[in-house]
Amino acid sequence: MNSRSIILKHFIAALWVWASTLPFSFADIRLPHLLGSNMVLQRDAEIKLWGWSDPGEVVRVTTSWNGKTDSVVASGDARWELRVATPHAGGPHTIQFHGNNTIELTNVLIGEVWICSGQSNMAMNGTSGLADIKQEMAHLDDCDIRLFKIPKISSPYPQEDCMANWHSCDSTTLNTFSAVGYFFGKHLADTLGVPIGLIEAAWGGTSAEVWTPANAISEDSLLKEIAEKITPSNHWPTKPGFAYNGMIAPLTSFEIAGAIWYQGENNVGPYSAQYDRLLTTLIHTWRTEWRRDFPFYYVQIAPYHYPMPLSAALLREAQTNALSLPNTAMVPTMDLVADTNNVHPTNKKDVGKRLATAALAQHYGLPEITHQYPTFKRMHINQDSIVIAFEHAANGLIIANPGEHHILIAGEDRTFHVAKAKVEGDSLVLWHTGVKHPVAVRYGFTNTATASLFNKEGMPVIPFRTDRWPVAVQ
Repeated sequence: MNSRSIILKHFIAALWVWASTLPFSFADIRLPHLLGSNMVLQRDAEIKLWGWSDPGEVVRVTTSWNGKTDSVVASGDARWELRVATPHAGGPHTIQFHGNNTIELTNVLIGEVWICSGQSNMAMNGTSGLADIKQEMAHLDDCDIRLFKIPKISSPYPQEDCMANWHSCDSTTLNTFSAVGYFFGKHLADTLGVPIGLIEAAWGGTSAEVWTPANAISEDSLLKEIAEKITPSNHWPTKPGFAYNGMIAPLTSFEIAGAIWYQGENNVGPYSAQYDRLLTTLIHTWRTEWRRDFPFYYVQIAPYHYPMPLSAALLREAQTNALSLPNTAMVPTMDLVADTNNVHPTNKKDVGKRLATAALAQHYGLPEITHQYPTFKRMHINQDSIVIAFEHAANGLIIANPGEHHILIAGEDRTFHVAKAKVEGDSLVLWHTGVKHPVAVRYGFTNTATASLFNKEGMPVIPFRTDRWPVAVQ
């Protein structure tokens, strides 16, 4: 053996000895970022803990709230998962994962977990100059709200992880977190007295198609046709499923209480009337992935000067129609807008509180919570007038702005006129001297109409129309 061979032999031997001392990273237990210190786990639930390791590796998990240790053997594709029961609420707790390495998660709370998703009106935060958020900065002591903000990630395929971390809610983390989400969570925390975990998955400018799994769009010929006409953008994804794959799919193994949604502005246009079909598809597919019909509460888009006449009115109508899906609720915003030239209303506090009120009443079953907004019930034609009756207005109605109430009436010629109106209990009597035989009424059915009709409790009437005449938006 020559000297070169001897040197090579000793080098290989030394390299092998050195390498054998290394803690190879592929053998270590690895957790998704969603499972981390400072997180909130859903209370009173059987939650899933999962991750990756060597195939055949025994992973032992110890939870401090019960002192129990559970174990699982990683599968051949290096995955493992197990389920553990969570207590009613509280913390902080620890979770230890033992295998070839040890991971300890600390400061873990047990409470209620909600997803906050949508486009820019959900994403708006303290950096947007929202005064309500700035005022909250000084009142965050002993705050049991935890925040998990997902960065903007799009993908053609569903992802298993997302690069984010759980944080306690403080003046730094709150400043960049969804204002609607925070005020929703704060009202829940103040009322329920339990920790709240909020997961923000929002991206300004996105349409609902990108938040819906691509297969659900492609399997519906109408939704597929509409999606194919979305204008490409350099600022946000436009292909079906791309935001879902990057920002929602990684969450589907994590137990949640429900989701809140503020989106629709980017779907205003020639296909506004089909938004209910799109939104119900999104809700159905999310629930399918979580294997549970969790509550889904959403915000009706605000008045704004959209370029296509009545396009926003049709989308709001579609949002109302989506309430046919069980375990949903919608909160109006027509009375929360100071400037109809701004597609981003600055009042996020009341929006978040309204969403929380819906959750407290419908999901948490608090009987003293009033959350139902007045809605159109029936129409009765009485010679030259029309009487409109409402649900959820038993104590009566108020016309807050009689001079500009956005209530229109039409005859068989389908020409609408501003109606004369008077309140009779929970009903409205409407007429116009130029309409001798009225047949239809519309309230708030324009792009920019603000609220003028309320019940005695101050809750705005949901916009409506009694006709089903074709509406041109171009």
